[in-house]
Amino acid sequence: MLLDDRTRQGRSQALNKARLVYSTDTGRICPGCGWPTRDCKCSRRTAIESVPARIVAKLRMEKTGRCGKTVTVVYDLPRNAEFLKALAQELKRACGTGGAVVDDTIELQGELRDRVRAFLTKKGIAVKG
Repeated sequence: MLLDDRTRQGRSQALNKARLVYSTDTGRICPGCGWPTRDCKCSRRTAIESVPARIVAKLRMEKTGRCGKTVTVVYDLPRNAEFLKALAQELKRACGTGGAVVDDTIELQGELRDRVRAFLTKKGIAVKG
C-alpha cells in the first residue's frame, strides 16, 4: 500500500512540473481552408479585388513536384475568386483538360500554352510568356 501511494505522488508531481514541448494548437483556424487566420488561403479573402478593364495574364510551364507531369500555369490575374473560377472553367472546357484554381493562379493539366494563349487573346486578355 505504501508503494502505491509513492507512485501516485511521483506521477502527480511529474504532471505538475510538466512543460509544453510540442503543440499543434496554432490559434484561430479559418473554417474555409483550415489554415491559421494570419496565413489564410481562402478565396473569400481574395474576392475583394475588382476586375480591371485591361487584364495582362502570364503563362509558364511547371514540372517540378509533379512527378514529371507538365502543368500550364496562368498567373498575375486579378485576385477575384468568382472571376478566377469562371475563367478556369472556360479554359478547361476550351482545352478539354482538367485543372484548378490554386493560390490566385489557374493550373491546367498538360502543355497547353498555344491553346491557352489563343483562348485568352480571343477573350480580350493580353498574354505574356
